[in-house]
Amino acid sequence: MLQVDQISGGYQGAPVVKNVSFTVARGEMLGILGPNGSGKSTLLKVISGILPSLTGTVHIDEKPLTSFQSKQLAKQMAVLPQLHAHAFTYTVRETVSLGRYPHQSGLFSSWSEEDESAVVEAMQLTDITQYENTYLDELSGGEQQRVFVAQALAQKAPILLLDEPTNHLDIAHQKQLLDTIKTLCLTKGLTVVSVFHDINLASLYCDRLLMMDRGTIQHIGEPHAVLKEEQIMDVYKARVVSHPHPELPKPQITLLPSIESIKTMPLVNQTHFRITSDFVILQTENPLKTVSSAVVNAGSGWYRNFVNRHVPPTYEQENSMEEMTQYLQRQGLSATDTVGMMTAIQPEKVVISDYYGDFGQITIAVTAGIGNAIDVSKSYEYTRQAPVGTINTWIIINGKLSEEAFIQAMITATEAKTKALQHMHVLDPYSGTLATGTPTDSLLVAATQIGADIPYAGPVTDLGKLIGRGIFECTIKAINKTQS
Repeated sequence: MLQVDQISGGYQGAPVVKNVSFTVARGEMLGILGPNGSGKSTLLKVISGILPSLTGTVHIDEKPLTSFQSKQLAKQMAVLPQLHAHAFTYTVRETVSLGRYPHQSGLFSSWSEEDESAVVEAMQLTDITQYENTYLDELSGGEQQRVFVAQALAQKAPILLLDEPTNHLDIAHQKQLLDTIKTLCLTKGLTVVSVFHDINLASLYCDRLLMMDRGTIQHIGEPHAVLKEEQIMDVYKARVVSHPHPELPKPQITLLPSIESIKTMPLVNQTHFRITSDFVILQTENPLKTVSSAVVNAGSGWYRNFVNRHVPPTYEQENSMEEMTQYLQRQGLSATDTVGMMTAIQPEKVVISDYYGDFGQITIAVTAGIGNAIDVSKSYEYTRQAPVGTINTWIIINGKLSEEAFIQAMITATEAKTKALQHMHVLDPYSGTLATGTPTDSLLVAATQIGADIPYAGPVTDLGKLIGRGIFECTIKAINKTQS
């Protein structure tokens, strides 16, 4: 649909954009990224014909851009420039209606039902219908931006060039606008080339990304191929970490500040745990980076409070997460800063021990209820209602773990727990085979992220050896303590 071949262009004969080539298919959304001054806006101006190219060509459906008359080109390509402050005297409806100019034989002299429909639809899509009789200079910057997007959409051109379309918009309207544009790509075959400052938004909505630096293309491809940490750091000169979006197969970027606050806190050990008749609790001075399968705040995050709550064997709630959240709040604990687990085992039956290695120290806490022990390899053979019978395991690490180390720590801990059950000859009462756990086991790995770098936690690493030994020993002690 749109083909850019060896384009160079700039101002006063000095090239800002140099030898840029790419194609965009019908229905595709291409995002242009790059630091300030990299040539993003200049590239859009050259593609649209606002700036003449010094070298190269632009084709629309294999037809040179230079062969189009201005109105013909406007029917093929709509452009949203960066918003600048002006003294606007048009109403919103009048401004959006200007998008229909390429379709007129004279200025609004042949207004048709098609024109009216296009304007009404564009205002609805951008949520500005309520402002249609309001003058532009009475609107906020974000509202003005949506008006100009509506003007571009009303143009009904098959190609849309956008320069920072989400500028000034709050997150709700960013989502609404980009949802609308992406839907038009999918349903109407709209071809979109858009400049973004927000890397994460570009990743979420664009099919491909083009990353520029100093007027040239540095990387182009699907988001996962472009948004690599080292490539972003090389172009933007900023430290970042890449992680997957929770719902879409798109990478997201988190900025890492170069100046870190000085992080100090005492080593976490068993003396920091408090045991009451209701729960086992650990509260730390600074948040710990945590991965868990808890009832409240499962997954990954940073938390200061860790609660293993005693509930009766008859505990039954339709929404245990909501009930547990309310319980934490009654205890004066913030649900957003607390990981919460449940166990039918009395809190005083917990086993807590410190283990020391060359890299530092870890603390392990285990409560072990095995009345509902199960062999996971046999669980498919029968159906049963699972009563409460949970092994809850916590591993608190004084050190700085990599993402890989967190996952390996959980694997190592699970293997050690299973070995402990085998050592104690705990059986699945239904199959008569050795149990591997219970149906509701829960595991937590939390790290101070201060101190020694710990890249791995497999069974042959220093950390893995401590976890393997500690979980094995503590699980056995916890089983014996529960059965005593």
